[in-house]
Amino acid sequence: MSVSLKTLARAIGADLHGAGIDAGERVLDSVAPLGDAGPGQLCFMTHDRYLPELRRTRAGAVILKPAHLPECPVPALVCANPHLGFARAAALLHPEPVPEPGIHASAVVSPRARIHPSVSVGPQCVVAAGVQLDADVVLGPGCIIGENAHVGEGTRMLARVTVGARVRIGRRGLLHPGAVVGSEGFGFAKDGEAWIRVPQVGTVIIGDDVEVGANTTIDRGALEDTVIEDGVKLDNLIQVAHNVHIGAHTAMAGCVGIAGSARIGRRCSIGGGVGIAGHLEIADGVTVTGMTLVSRSIPEPGVYSSGVPFSPAREWNRSLAHLRRLDTLSRRVRSLEEQASRQGTKADSDNE
Repeated sequence: MSVSLKTLARAIGADLHGAGIDAGERVLDSVAPLGDAGPGQLCFMTHDRYLPELRRTRAGAVILKPAHLPECPVPALVCANPHLGFARAAALLHPEPVPEPGIHASAVVSPRARIHPSVSVGPQCVVAAGVQLDADVVLGPGCIIGENAHVGEGTRMLARVTVGARVRIGRRGLLHPGAVVGSEGFGFAKDGEAWIRVPQVGTVIIGDDVEVGANTTIDRGALEDTVIEDGVKLDNLIQVAHNVHIGAHTAMAGCVGIAGSARIGRRCSIGGGVGIAGHLEIADGVTVTGMTLVSRSIPEPGVYSSGVPFSPAREWNRSLAHLRRLDTLSRRVRSLEEQASRQGTKADSDNE
C-alpha cells in the first residue's frame, strides 16, 4: 500500500523533517531494514550502534529520535519512541488482508450457531451448536469452534485454531496457526498404582486485544476458569495449564511453561523458556529473564533471574566437578570450624 510521508507522520504522531519542500508528498510503499532500504521504503533506528548505517542509508524516510536527526541524510519522522512509531507505520503500509464475509462451501456449521453476517468462515472449518461469532470475526482454514463458545468482534483465527466448548474470547483477538484454547487440563487422581482422570469442567475466559502464538495451548480450568486478561501477548509454543490467571498486558516469549493455578500479575514480562510452578503468585510489573525457574511466589516488582550461563565445555566440566564436591567440602569446612571452636574453648579454659 502506498502512503505519503505527510500521512504517515500524522498517523504516528511524528514531526516530519526532510530535504525539499515536497518531502511530505513523497510516497512510500513498504518497510525494510535500515541498511537495505531503498527510496520507496521506510525504516527505523533506535540505537547509536546503527549510526554508520543511518549515515549511508538510501531509505525514503527513517523514523528516529530527535538526537539522531543531525546524522540522517534522508527525510525523517522524529518521535520519542521510534519502535512504536514504526509498528504503527508498518501496519498502514502492510495492512492485513480482509477476507470476504461468508461461509465456505466446505465448512460445517451448525444451524444452531449464531453468526453475524460480516463473519468470514474459511474452508474446512467446523462451528458447533450454540456458538456465537460476533461482527467481523475471521476463521481461517481448518478452525474448530466447540459448543457454546463465544468469539468477540473483530477477532481473527489464522488457521487450524481449536477453541473448546464454552470458551469465551474477547474482541480484536489474534490467534495464530495451531493454537488450542480450552484443551483438557492435566488433572488425575491416584488410585493405587493407577491414575484416574479428573473431569475438567471449567473453561477459558480471554479478554480483548489478546494475541495467542502458534501452537500455544491454554487449558480449561478444573473447576474454576483459566483467565487471560485484556492485552496479554503470548508467543509460540507456550503451555498455560488449568486455572492459571494472567493479568492484563503481560507478555510472554516462546516456550514458557506455566503449571496449574499460578497467578501472574499485570504488565509482567516473561522471557523465553521460563518455567513457572503451580499455585504461586507473581506480582504486577515483574520481569523474569529467559530460562528462569520460578519455584516460589514473587511478591514484589523487579527483575528476577536464575539458571547458569553457558561457558566453554572444558570450563563447564571443571565447574561441574567442583559442584559435585561441594557437599564434601561443606562438611570438611564445618568440621574444621567445630574443631577450631573446641580449641578456642579449651584455650580459654587453660588461661583461667
